[in-house]
Amino acid sequence: MRYYEDLVEGQESMSGPRTVDAEELLTFARQYDPQYFHADPEAAKGSIFGGIVASGIFTMALWRQLDHQIAHDIAWICGVAWDDVRFPIAVRAGDTLRARAKCLSKRPSNSRPERGIAVYEYVLLNQRGETVFTCRSTNLVERRQVSPTPGGSSP
Repeated sequence: MRYYEDLVEGQESMSGPRTVDAEELLTFARQYDPQYFHADPEAAKGSIFGGIVASGIFTMALWRQLDHQIAHDIAWICGVAWDDVRFPIAVRAGDTLRARAKCLSKRPSNSRPERGIAVYEYVLLNQRGETVFTCRSTNLVERRQVSPTPGGSSP
């Protein structure tokens, strides 16, 4: 398990590839984001995209799945904020995606010494190296056992 102390500012990690399946994209869209350019192949031909594109929600789910390859061993507590969420290029069926994570900063929690705060930049790239999703995330991470304060008792 990697803890707050193991995270290194500036360190980048990259997932393996994952190809977007057309049926999975459509099934997800029809259940969770049924806009015509996500869920109806015929109607999507008349959209600004010229065909079916993945919803942002599906794109984020794919990112999360890929990011888990990178960060499954980090002692996350939870994410507390996403900032600067962007979808600069639409994801399409057949695209092959990879996730990149970069630790931008970290600091111990001021109020909870057993926690640290790590800010990450997350990027999802397609097979051409184009960014299809990006965000900055503030996350709480477990710290290794924190030494008691002088004069305090051990846990």
